[in-house]
Amino acid sequence: MPVDVDPALLPESGLRRSVALLRAFRLEQSRPDVFYSTLAVDTVRQVSRYTALDGATVVDVGGGPGWFADAFRAAGARYAGIDPDAGELTARGGAPEGFLRASGLALPLADGSLDVCMSSNVLEHVPDPERMAGEMLRVVRPGGLVWLSWTTWLSPWGGHETSPWHYLGGRRAADRYERLHGRRPKNDFGRSLFAVSAGRMSRWAREVSGSGAGEVLDVRARYHPDWAAWVARVPAAREVVSWNVVVVVRRR
Repeated sequence: MPVDVDPALLPESGLRRSVALLRAFRLEQSRPDVFYSTLAVDTVRQVSRYTALDGATVVDVGGGPGWFADAFRAAGARYAGIDPDAGELTARGGAPEGFLRASGLALPLADGSLDVCMSSNVLEHVPDPERMAGEMLRVVRPGGLVWLSWTTWLSPWGGHETSPWHYLGGRRAADRYERLHGRRPKNDFGRSLFAVSAGRMSRWAREVSGSGAGEVLDVRARYHPDWAAWVARVPAAREVVSWNVVVVVRRR
């Protein structure tokens, strides 16, 4: 799939979908409009596997400048975004409609007030991922959905722009980036980037299930075709080959 086509033409499933997402991914830095619009279309489809979006109240934790807003609203959702970073919120020229500046570690929302709370590629940027996941579960109603996706630390892109040097240590990779570019990376290990593993968040999901607070619906490799998404449930291997993991929980 050429990366300049309409993101709505993204294949819905199979290997062609995975290849298209990886091609678009290469433009994350140079053409964020292409990458994030494509990812938004795919995310709506993925979330729709578990719950109806038409008429649903959806909050996107770490929604940034609003790339996903159009896609969720086109699906009929009442969508709002939350992001703590003013720079991210205004990255497209102005704060998007229906967004709030706040932290995912302390969501300014009432218990059980949402149908869906989702987050895409944000969890690795908070120092306490279990706390953020718990906040997301708190604000959805009984029967509501938490859809949580992040880049695993040991994946090839785990260090973000410092990859693959993060395999030698996150701080060392960030220091190397600074020597080369004269500035710290946007995703600076220990400050704005943290090591979040598939195993760690799978344990969180099991604890939620064991406590009776939620039902784990899925743990899967986000960008893989369905026939390969199970790798996210294989200890050790999942940390490298999953690239990005999704945990889906329904609140009880």
